[in-house]
Amino acid sequence: MSGHNKWSTIKRKKGALDAKRSAMFSRIAKEIAVAVKEGGPDPDGNPRLRTAIQNAKGVSMPKDNIERAISKSAGEGVNYQEITFEGYAPGGVAVFIECLTDNNNRTVASIRSIFNKRNGSLGTNGSLSFLFDRKGVFTIPVNGKDPDELEMELIEAGADDIERDTNEDDETIFTVYTSMEGFVAFQKKIDELGVEATNASLQRIPNNMKELSTAEGVSVLKMIEAFEDDDDVQNVFHNLEVTEEMEAAME
Repeated sequence: MSGHNKWSTIKRKKGALDAKRSAMFSRIAKEIAVAVKEGGPDPDGNPRLRTAIQNAKGVSMPKDNIERAISKSAGEGVNYQEITFEGYAPGGVAVFIECLTDNNNRTVASIRSIFNKRNGSLGTNGSLSFLFDRKGVFTIPVNGKDPDELEMELIEAGADDIERDTNEDDETIFTVYTSMEGFVAFQKKIDELGVEATNASLQRIPNNMKELSTAEGVSVLKMIEAFEDDDDVQNVFHNLEVTEEMEAAME
């Protein structure tokens, strides 16, 4: 009986991972679609598409899926509109949501419903702009290079700030921050240097963090999870200081 229960747990976990992977691929396919509509199907002349393809490879999206997304978008395809929402979660945590949708009414209704059900409040666009800075964020593995030499190259390429970390294989990884205006130039420069980023995106970085109790923090994380589960949502940014206790309570 215990073996059966263990297998059931593994199946549930695998199902959750598969669903997460599928959602990730779906979000990237949408980003590819918008990039193609905006700048054409040639990544060499379309920086946004080049970034989307790079991110797709970073999460091991199959080559066929990438090519299919580009081909489909170059034809009729679906026209997605970019819309954002700003508001507050419980405890005064600021939440900024980026969406790509083919049906504004559906998306607005869904986002408003989550705010209402989770005791949050939907604000007006621009109401939280002072709490976040838009920056380019790149994840760059060392890939056999000397970490100190690579760090110098990244600084010379235009990095504003660099954080060093290690992955599960104890390999050094850099998280590099650039200005929003310098995002494309930095990407072009590291391409010239032969440095490969596993992820590159424009993110909204909070200017200050909000500290809450574990119980309050979990209620915020559940709201964020509900937003992320919505098919129209691409990214959710917030200023909650997430603790290990909060993460453990969400498992």
